[in-house]
Amino acid sequence: MSEVRLQVVNLCKSFGITKAVQNVSFNINKGEVHALIGENGSGKSTLTNMLTGIYTIDSGKFILDGKEIHPANQVEANNEGVSIIVQEQGTLSGLTVADNIFLGHEDMFVKAGVKNTVAMHKKAAQLLEEYGFGRIKPYAMIDDYNFEDRKLVEIVKATYFDPKIVVIDETTTALSQEGREELYKHMERIKKQGNTVIFISHDLPEILDKSDTITVLRDGVYIDTVKSADVTEDDLKKLMVGREVSGAYYRTDYDEKISDEVVLEAKNLTVPGLIEDVSFKLHKGEILGFGGLSESGMHEVGKAVFGASFDRTGEVKLADGTQINDIPTAINHSIAYTSKNRDSESVVMNQGIGDNICLPSLKELANKLGFLSGKKMHDFSDKFAKEMSVKMVNVDQFVSDLSGGNKQKVVLARWIGKDSDILVLDSPTRGIDIKVKQDIYQLMDKMRKSGKSIVMISEELMELIGMCDRIIIMKDGKINGELARSRDMDENTLIGKMV
Repeated sequence: MSEVRLQVVNLCKSFGITKAVQNVSFNINKGEVHALIGENGSGKSTLTNMLTGIYTIDSGKFILDGKEIHPANQVEANNEGVSIIVQEQGTLSGLTVADNIFLGHEDMFVKAGVKNTVAMHKKAAQLLEEYGFGRIKPYAMIDDYNFEDRKLVEIVKATYFDPKIVVIDETTTALSQEGREELYKHMERIKKQGNTVIFISHDLPEILDKSDTITVLRDGVYIDTVKSADVTEDDLKKLMVGREVSGAYYRTDYDEKISDEVVLEAKNLTVPGLIEDVSFKLHKGEILGFGGLSESGMHEVGKAVFGASFDRTGEVKLADGTQINDIPTAINHSIAYTSKNRDSESVVMNQGIGDNICLPSLKELANKLGFLSGKKMHDFSDKFAKEMSVKMVNVDQFVSDLSGGNKQKVVLARWIGKDSDILVLDSPTRGIDIKVKQDIYQLMDKMRKSGKSIVMISEELMELIGMCDRIIIMKDGKINGELARSRDMDENTLIGKMV
């Protein structure tokens, strides 16, 4: 019989009239990876944010090893033996790597009121080396590192003190395959030490492979707890959605000819240290994929096409000869862009859902005198928020109140509302649940058939294989191969060109 580590007892949390978690109770055992799954807005992150002191509890309680805990912040949660690696950015800009690792625990290095920075750097360097992240330097500013490396720092920060429970909230979606393998190693280590991982992910094969037990939430309500070995993907989908998820997931066509009409051409795109001499053509009605390891340069290609790269050389040219060198020109010529780094680059967190959706369409929404109608903006944003099934109180709700997946729906709703002809989508389904992923894929297919052109950048290999007409593989900042859509293509075909 497994020993219970954490009891979740009658837990409730509301945001205004939204009941995010409703009377949820279940147990989590020692020495297991316990997955928490459900659609966007099901209450997964809300529950773990209460456990780790990010949110306060409305009612109910957590009992850890027989003792009730109620941390008021993440430092208090750490002191109780609970830590979290959050879905979005969990490090603080303006601080060093070492400062971030020991944030809230600097007193370890203080003697007679003076902090021993040398000792702190030495300890951080030792930990980074032990974790296999030795190339990250403790004295460097955290801002010098990219999103993925900052996630690796968070892994160290959340686990170096051997907490009883480590919450991993959608972290794998921010990591390359190499980064994921590192994280999986540390999950296994935590489990072998007799401690517990609470693992949140929308990747059902990953959940089945890496977890021992799975708890399902739906609309803030507890549905069931099952053993991973006893269920299939289809079983989990049914528990999450409440019914069978049917219909096509990826595209089913294979023999359609790509149009000869070129809508955008990139020539010799170079961003020093990131991409070099990248050239390609995008055709009307085509989904062109970019794949590669996280540091391959594929994410920078999307920024470069949208005119968002600081020191880009080379050119991006539309069919009519228009040069795209900055973001306003891109938007004015019907190009849309969604960033992988959602919270800092794709949404305005402390603005309403409606304002975010309307932002690129203000010119079209204004009257002849340039004035904006509140009602017109409300109706416009409400229509596209509902089209993307955003779980919200209304469009006045702040984006910062939404789950990660619902933020992503707002990003996509913005560009669907804009009705752009060319869409550059970087990791468009990151943090999106299985049903909405299916909706997005079907929407992309519909856009393609209507003549819109899509550049899709993704670290999800099956997503590229399932949705793209062509796939360009990036390696070390350069194009390392191009593959046409085929029934015979598999992940190993892509991996062979990525590594």
